[in-house]
Amino acid sequence: MSSTTQTTIIAPPSPLSAFWHDYRGNKGALAGLILILILVVMAVFAPWIAPHNPTEQFRDALLRPPVWAAEGSWRYVLGTDDIGRDIFSRIVHGSRVSLSVAVVVVTASIFVGVGLGLVAGYARGVVEIAILRIMDIFQSMPTLLLALTIVAILGPGLNNAMIAVSIVLLPSFVRLTYSAVLAEMTKDYVTAARMIGSSEFRLMVRTVLPNCLAPLIVQASLSLSTAILDTAALGFLGQGAQPPTPEWGTMLSDATQYLQRAWWVTFPGVAILITVLAFNLMGDGLRDALDPKLKRS
Repeated sequence: MSSTTQTTIIAPPSPLSAFWHDYRGNKGALAGLILILILVVMAVFAPWIAPHNPTEQFRDALLRPPVWAAEGSWRYVLGTDDIGRDIFSRIVHGSRVSLSVAVVVVTASIFVGVGLGLVAGYARGVVEIAILRIMDIFQSMPTLLLALTIVAILGPGLNNAMIAVSIVLLPSFVRLTYSAVLAEMTKDYVTAARMIGSSEFRLMVRTVLPNCLAPLIVQASLSLSTAILDTAALGFLGQGAQPPTPEWGTMLSDATQYLQRAWWVTFPGVAILITVLAFNLMGDGLRDALDPKLKRS
């Protein structure tokens, strides 16, 4: 009698499965992702979640405390501001403003920054020097000061604040792409692509750029928190979104004179803190899951 031995071959996990396995192992990153998903749902369904219109004023309920405090009411869960607007409704609608601004700003910075970084890393020479020196000028100024300078030139408003924050975030994407391109251009697969006759554009976009995406994804997730924070700072200083837009920084600016007698008007600041923390936690998790060096360690 002869026996046959069967060998079971276990297929390796897909890249997506391996990434999710590494990501969910980071409890902080998983908590950040859950918070972001909650914020996204809140922003998308803001008209149905918010009990009141964010600009509606209830003159009989000025500076009403939150529901758990004395004289609080379930009608105004987080209380009201100095002109009787429901704070919870304004925070919910403010999440739509802050998240949409962050996505637009970071997307614009990615497209422009990656393009400039690719050109600087591939063209070299005078073009490289010109692009990098301009980025050095931007990085030599504190980010908020640079954003304020740009808004002072363009004029206050949410759209101009978005342009200013996009420019502030630009150098990080340019530098990151430039460094990644320099590292990839010396590798064998790029030489092989040149030898088979790939065009210069295809070499940059189809060959080099995909291998630079991991650090760019991490930087984009971290930049979302920076965009939210800088936009809120401009709003707080009166140079961003203008009243009565329910933007968290503008809400804090309107509430500063009532902090001692109505502490609940600081809830928009808590929303900024939670959102920025969530994006930072998610960014740290993405970095750990996408960086092979950190995986091996």
